[in-house]
Amino acid sequence: MYIIPTENDSISKLVSDSCPPVTVIGNAAIRATFDDKTLGQVINARCATGVTDVILNPDAHVGYGVPIGCVMVSPSHVFPGPVGVDIKCSMSLLQFDLPAEEIKERKIRRRLIQTICERIPTGAGAGQRSVPKGKKFTENLTRKAVIEGASQSVCEQFGIPFEWTQRCEDSIHFGHDKSVKALEHRLDRIVKEKYLSQFDEKMTQFGSYGGGNHFGECEIVFVSDDEQMRKTAEVFGLKDGHVAFLSHCGSRGFGNILATEQFKILQRKFKEWGISYPGGDRELVYAPVGSHAANDYLDDMALGANFATVNHLLINVLVWESFREVFPEVKANLVYFISHNIVRRENWRDHSVLVHRKGATRAFPAGHYALKGTPFETTGHPILLPGNPRGGSAVMVGLPGAELSAYSINHGAGRAMGRRNAIKVLDQKAVDREMENGDILTNCRRYPLDEAPAAYKDFDEVLRSVKQAGLAAEVARLLATFVIKDGDQADD
Repeated sequence: MYIIPTENDSISKLVSDSCPPVTVIGNAAIRATFDDKTLGQVINARCATGVTDVILNPDAHVGYGVPIGCVMVSPSHVFPGPVGVDIKCSMSLLQFDLPAEEIKERKIRRRLIQTICERIPTGAGAGQRSVPKGKKFTENLTRKAVIEGASQSVCEQFGIPFEWTQRCEDSIHFGHDKSVKALEHRLDRIVKEKYLSQFDEKMTQFGSYGGGNHFGECEIVFVSDDEQMRKTAEVFGLKDGHVAFLSHCGSRGFGNILATEQFKILQRKFKEWGISYPGGDRELVYAPVGSHAANDYLDDMALGANFATVNHLLINVLVWESFREVFPEVKANLVYFISHNIVRRENWRDHSVLVHRKGATRAFPAGHYALKGTPFETTGHPILLPGNPRGGSAVMVGLPGAELSAYSINHGAGRAMGRRNAIKVLDQKAVDREMENGDILTNCRRYPLDEAPAAYKDFDEVLRSVKQAGLAAEVARLLATFVIKDGDQADD
């Protein structure tokens, strides 16, 4: 297999003797970051039954069945691998009317870290019981949330401003038959089964970040100098030189259980059906659309996605509540909530297809049919891309050229080092000193080495590839002032 550049250096084709070409987004510097295992995974994905297109994004690296940072398109089959075990892992951005100078003092930021950590737990198993100011939810409410998503009733009972749902990629996910009833029946069924016996415990994780690469990050917004992008920033609700809060998390333990069990179910189905795994990879299982197996997966994905949606919205409520403890009059508005691990049915190139985005972000431009009637009809919706605390994150907007990539772009910087390798080779003192020199505070005594900026790709190079390919434009850059990470090593 080999990559053939086109006239546009940031758009290439991955060619193999075994299957049709794969579209690759990435200039020469980015293409050098793709290892053979990543390319092998994407070839397996392209050769899988029912797959018509695969796009490899510049942040791509080895993932579960398929690379993290890719898009798979199929009109006829659903694949759990391109969603993974963190169903609807997502980004959200909350904009405050608070000028940056108000949090310049380190003692103010330390107090904000404290107030947030008192309300929002971090760590793999943490839930609201883990924090001193945690919330208590009734079983009826949490059940309602995973079935209905961010419905008006759910929002009211969680204290979430219902108008925020207008700034969600999807505020509600329905069952395979586009009904709520299907999810109600599915939940009743799986709660009785052994793998969801911990349902009540997992529901305490609403309003939590979890561990790994999930985080909360206090940002200063720097809007682009471009006149058109400044107008777009106004529509997005971004405030230049003001404080915002970026969050990254997903469906927590609930989504993980659902996804993990679905992989096991479909692997048993493959054995029952007598078919082989694509490329011999048992993580690249699939089911034909309309089959019982596909319907069950889509229902479980919707349940996990509804959890992720309400979880994010609740986190933003808790962040706002934390800021109000320090700044009682501060106001906040949700800029956007957008996922990067999901399957959605969309119209692309005049066909109805399932677009699987694995570590990939939707990028609908102005005038796209799906944005009609939304606040972003004339601009395109916000795209929230985390980079790293040192190099910043970005808010982008899709361009018409994103049709090339099934209206998708990367979901962030993408890993340059595996977690174990980062822990092995990076110097803890140097990483901590880098954060200190950048005046970036954290709740951790030691910043996690596997999450250090050096463990990720060059964010500017990643964005350069996206821009050169004509997929999206940068609206604003976000620079971190403090970071909330896995609280297992929290500095109280």
